[in-house]
Amino acid sequence: MESLKNEIAATAARLVVEEGLEWGPAKRRAVRQMGLGPRTALPDNDALEDAVREYLQLFCADTQPAELAALRRLAASWMERLAPFRPHLCGAVWHGTATRLSDIYLQLFCDDPKSAEMALIDRGVDYEPRTVPGFTGEPVEALSLSSRCPELGENIGVHLLIHDHDDLRGALRPDARGRRPRGNLDDLRARMAEEESHGAR
Repeated sequence: MESLKNEIAATAARLVVEEGLEWGPAKRRAVRQMGLGPRTALPDNDALEDAVREYLQLFCADTQPAELAALRRLAASWMERLAPFRPHLCGAVWHGTATRLSDIYLQLFCDDPKSAEMALIDRGVDYEPRTVPGFTGEPVEALSLSSRCPELGENIGVHLLIHDHDDLRGALRPDARGRRPRGNLDDLRARMAEEESHGAR
């Protein structure tokens, strides 16, 4: 059973990295590609993350660090713009598994849930509102937009997930591996500086 889950994770990891699929769709497509039934037990997200990191190390070690750095700089610029809404970066760009095909996910913790949307309107930013699962599983509003990344020469999806200010305390609890699941702008800058120092060695 575990070996099959590992195979699914490895196949899904390739889809995540090479095609930019989100993790859930990547697992489901991996099952179909492998000719397995729809009720096949899927690997958990930790197993998939491990497989993604392994794939990146094997096949993308010469390109992925620069792509990740460019995405983190783009994320930081949006976090600066959205500072009044307490932005926190999460997902692949925060955890370090992002490539040029990855989107940026920012969680905003707002006193007024409509304030971030009004700020985008005031700045003439085109966005698409939708509803997505929040970090506790409840539906939250998301504002999705496209932002040019000059370093990568392409547009990157940026998704702003709107949470209540009171949700911030629970959002900072460590994940199952004891890591911070998201970070604010200072946290991101510290992470970027650490990566740069490693790259300079």
